[in-house]
Amino acid sequence: MKKYLLLIAVLGQFVKSYGQTLTYNDRTFEIVAVHASVVEFEGEEVIKVERDLEALPFDIKKLGSTVDEPTYVKLKGLNLENGVVEVKVLSRLQTPSPFQGSQGFIGLAFRINDDDTAFESIYLRPRVGRSGDQFARNHVVQYYAYPDFKFDKLREPEYRGQYETYADIALDEWITVRIEFQDKKAKLYLNDQEAPAFIVDELLGSTTSGSIALWVDIGTVGYFKDLKIKQ
Repeated sequence: MKKYLLLIAVLGQFVKSYGQTLTYNDRTFEIVAVHASVVEFEGEEVIKVERDLEALPFDIKKLGSTVDEPTYVKLKGLNLENGVVEVKVLSRLQTPSPFQGSQGFIGLAFRINDDDTAFESIYLRPRVGRSGDQFARNHVVQYYAYPDFKFDKLREPEYRGQYETYADIALDEWITVRIEFQDKKAKLYLNDQEAPAFIVDELLGSTTSGSIALWVDIGTVGYFKDLKIKQ
């Protein structure tokens, strides 16, 4: 009986975290391992997203295997192979934070398959964008491909640091994020700059098309608005 009740509880949590949707600007999003809602922020309606630690626990002793996960709101009814996705993002640190090393992780995921087992992502660490530590500044922007190429894998010497870079950004400010992806290459543009802030010369993901999502990770309160998609 105890095992049966435990199974019911687990299934209930799965439905709660993975079976819900939200609607924003006539678009419907699936909620995946996050708490998400449409809220009024600075006088306008935006999407607020925080990682759901019950649906997807975090373990600081297993950092590589419990971050860079499918923690996002995913746009329903989209299958995009190549295109341009733009959104304004703002991140804050949760108080109290479940992870003191949180950098305000926020970004976009793309080419997400139907069951959330594979996708690609570029995200930001705004907390260190103006750090006095150059090593930390070098890791402001991050690319990863789920599930095989997370941040820790891509920091191995063979990748030569090509999947991270610096950007002049900070917490608690709106940042315009635009990702252009075409075949095996992607470019990130920040704050309407003409030149890309980051270029991924070789995308490592196993998917060739899929949906897009608004992504956050541990210790982050993320806000999103003005989503634009061009196919």
